[in-house]
Amino acid sequence: MFAEEKKKNTNYGSIFVSCFFCLVLVVGVVMFGKPYYNLQNLMETEAVMEQGLLDVGILPCNLRSSVSIPARNHQKLSTTVREETRTRPPNSYCVKFESFATMSKLVAGNGDKYESRPFSAGGYNWTFLIYPNVNKPVGSGGYVSLYVKIDNSSFIATQNEVYAWIKFLTYKSTTDTYHELHATEAQRFHLFKQEYGMLTFLEIGYYQNPAYGFIFNGGQSVFGVDIVVSKPSATWEDVAYEENIRDPVLDWRITNFSYQDKVSYTSDTFSSGGRNWVLKVYPNGAGSATGNSLSLYLLSASCFRFI
Repeated sequence: MFAEEKKKNTNYGSIFVSCFFCLVLVVGVVMFGKPYYNLQNLMETEAVMEQGLLDVGILPCNLRSSVSIPARNHQKLSTTVREETRTRPPNSYCVKFESFATMSKLVAGNGDKYESRPFSAGGYNWTFLIYPNVNKPVGSGGYVSLYVKIDNSSFIATQNEVYAWIKFLTYKSTTDTYHELHATEAQRFHLFKQEYGMLTFLEIGYYQNPAYGFIFNGGQSVFGVDIVVSKPSATWEDVAYEENIRDPVLDWRITNFSYQDKVSYTSDTFSSGGRNWVLKVYPNGAGSATGNSLSLYLLSASCFRFI
């Protein structure tokens, strides 16, 4: 009887010890797993915040990065784009629509763009292109797109390429100012790239609600462009080097050199390396060498003034 009771007590003790160790193991797993769970949550939260900032397009210093989605038959401003506000109107060309909504409907399915009359800027002829509808051109999404196009006759009649600074603008009536986007570098136009523009100029929604100020007086809207053409360089200097020059040695003899009293002597013109040259010698030196050295100079005959 006593032995049986002792055996029961031993079994109860074993069960108690086993339960105790199981409890300790569970607590340890929970404590170890909690930091990992918190770290995982933190990493996921940070990723969502970063993605959110990129989606919104928040960039420092009032700079706006241009979208890299290719447009159909267009060259978008590829450099960094600056966004500014100004009171001065466009200086090259301006278009006013009595109704932005009506214009959008009229161009839909008919090229999906409004193209202005030709105008002159910087000595060249241009047209102003406005795309008011969603995803026109392809890749613009819900944005109005603005472009300029140079007349291809400009390249045939004058030169092969043109560089110009382009600024796109739209009027905001609530502040009596112009909203401006422009690239920080001049854009290159040539026979095979006649158009440049802003694929995502401003959200179309801004032109559907008068409260934003971009439509006013019953639906009117104003768009403009500044074009400043960079003049081509008129002055060039061509520098070439020839390693194998024929007849590089010049034999120049000055008779009675030690008895001459001239300050300097100049040789006859000679040719070497496709250029004309002269030698000029100062028996008593020139400049800081005067009185202690003989000075010898090689001069270009085309630049040398014979005295």
